[in-house]
Amino acid sequence: MTVITYKCPNCGGRVEFESSIQKLKCPYCDSTFDVQALQSLDQVLNSPAPPANQPADWQMGNQQWSPEEQANMNVYACQTCGGEIITDATLAATSCPYCGNPVVFSEKFSGKLKPDRIIPFQLDKAAAKAALLAHYAGKPLLPKNFKDDNFIDEIKGVYVPYWLFDATCAADGLYECSNSALIPGPEADTLITTFYSVARSGTLNFRDVPVDAAAKLADDLTESLEPFDFQALAPFQTAYLAGYFANMYDVESTTAIQRAEQRMQSTATQELNDSVQGYQTVSTKRLSIQYQNPLCSYALLPIWLLSTTYNKQVYTFAMNGQTGRLVGNLPVDKGRFWRYFFGIGCGVMLVVALIALLIIWFTA
Repeated sequence: MTVITYKCPNCGGRVEFESSIQKLKCPYCDSTFDVQALQSLDQVLNSPAPPANQPADWQMGNQQWSPEEQANMNVYACQTCGGEIITDATLAATSCPYCGNPVVFSEKFSGKLKPDRIIPFQLDKAAAKAALLAHYAGKPLLPKNFKDDNFIDEIKGVYVPYWLFDATCAADGLYECSNSALIPGPEADTLITTFYSVARSGTLNFRDVPVDAAAKLADDLTESLEPFDFQALAPFQTAYLAGYFANMYDVESTTAIQRAEQRMQSTATQELNDSVQGYQTVSTKRLSIQYQNPLCSYALLPIWLLSTTYNKQVYTFAMNGQTGRLVGNLPVDKGRFWRYFFGIGCGVMLVVALIALLIIWFTA
């Protein structure tokens, strides 16, 4: 396993990717470097992947690591201080817990594991914290001491692996539609219903439909952070990972494609259905969608993960590291909820009573 650390050529200090200037920066001498300037360090990615490490005979006291635990654990030595870095099988970028130097495990990005593209972080840790505090605002049912006594336990910038899918969807639909009209007659009105058989077809081009490739992150969480601006995708270089965490994928593209097709089909179906206009009733009789020119690529997208503890319960939030969109559930003050409920209920009852009195007054 090759461990890459980025050091300042001027003073030897560690450098990290600075999202505000889109360059690598040394916090000690304030030197900045273009990502391309350190491209030579990525040459290891183009070489054949080395053989997998043989699992060690891990022991802890009288207990021995199981084969499953060994398969999901890796130990590396920090090139700066020599400290041991223990990671799970999917972690590909982190920082040394002893000296704080950012490190990238190049083997995780070699061969077929190398991402094609990456969206660099556009927003920093301060922006993530500010977004979380703004998320608290305007929430009347939020416990008062949640914000006042609350401390953020962790803010972590993570490059999350994604599969991006391109395809052209050819959609064909057949619909049974009807319009009804009431025709007045001398003795009785007549209801006339006319039925129509309506055919629709068309094509939709999809590009960069994202499906997260990290099993530990729920699809509804990552999809709620969308959209990403995929025009900002850049060719992958490990220098972008300096100072952040990154995971390699553990969901295969063959598995993720099912979700991608569901998303494409949902959009194509909606577009086709919306094209059927001018009818009082519409019933779908047949719908067919074919995928043409399918293409899949591997990318890393930026997400800030924030966690905080309140009443011994952990609350996790996520923020799009490019757009600033933040999602996450907040606790509810039950006392405030019931006060609002009864307050609104009493207000509605008072308004209804006043309206009733006015009706009685004017009709008396």
